[in-house]
Formats: sequence, structure tokens, C-alpha cells
Amino acid sequence: MVKKDYRNNLIDTATRLFAERGLKGVGIRELSKAAEVSISMISYHFGGKEGLYSLVLQEQFACFEQIETIRELEAAPLEKIEAYIRWSIRRHREYPYLMRFYTSELTNPTPYFATIVDPAIKKVIRILMETVEEGIRIRHFRQGLSCGYGAGMIGMVNYYFLSTLATREIVSHSPERDEELIRHYMDLFGKGILT
Repeated sequence: MVKKDYRNNLIDTATRLFAERGLKGVGIRELSKAAEVSISMISYHFGGKEGLYSLVLQEQFACFEQIETIRELEAAPLEKIEAYIRWSIRRHREYPYLMRFYTSELTNPTPYFATIVDPAIKKVIRILMETVEEGIRIRHFRQGLSCGYGAGMIGMVNYYFLSTLATREIVSHSPERDEELIRHYMDLFGKGILT
């Protein structure tokens, strides 16, 4: 007989439910029923629903630590932007619920926003701003470009994953098309849309 892994089952179940409805939208009884465990197991393993939510957020946003590898690249700014786009796409493919947590926390922040989500997002923005600033300094990017707005526009690659439901009939969201997606983003960021 195989021993059931209650802790990981709770994390998996909670990740799905919290992604669908947020921290306040999921009750502790619903969590215990969906995970097929007693409520006391949630308290035992996580100290309660909030502790479980905090752990789920930490797991979802842990991938943001990988952004440091882009900062450390010995590469031209445009190559760093391509590395960021590749990282963003990979991150969303590996963490399919991440965008839901991201938007939920941005629009309805929980007490964990300040300690988990905000620092992760700010780190990415700082690195993108540094990349744009470097591109301007070495004259790879046009003078007068705003580092903040430039970083924001580069970060819009995340919108592709936010809009999948609305655009599924007009854009292929298949992982097999990721290289084409990267090429289009690079064309837009590297060359713009003017001929």
C-alpha cells in the first residue's frame, strides 16, 4: 500500500483553487474536502489557510530568482532582452497558474504582496531598466528612450499569457510556436513596427 503524501497533495490542490479564486475565495473546509484531508492537516502542515497560501505564493514566485542570470549575462542589451523573453515564456509554461496569482495580487493584494510578490516584480523591473539604460549608454538603443517605459514595454510579453483565453481563436498559444513568438517580440523590440 502506498502512503499518501498529504502535504504535497494539499499544496497542489491549494495552488489550483487559490489560482482560480484567490485567498479569500477559498474556504478551509473546501480546501480540506478537495484535498481529501482533515482541516487539522492544514493547520499541522501550514499553520492554517494563510500559511498554505503564503507557501503557494512563494513556490510560484521562486522562479523570479532566475532573473539574476540575465543580469549576469555577458551579452549585448538586445540579447539580454531576448533572454528575458525566453525566460518569461519558459516561466509561464512551467508555472501555468503564475499569471493568475500575478494579476490577482496586483489587483487585490493580500498581506503577502509586500513580502513575496512586490520584491520579485521590482527585481525584474530593475534588471530590465538597467538593460535599457545600458543599451542607451552604448548607443544600441535610441537616445531619449525612457528606461522605465522601455522596461514596462518589454514586460508586456507577460500579457500574451494573460490574454490566452481571449485570443485563442486568432493566435496559436502552442508551445511549438514559442520560437516564432520570440522572433516576433524581438522584431518589435529590436526594430519597431515602422519600415
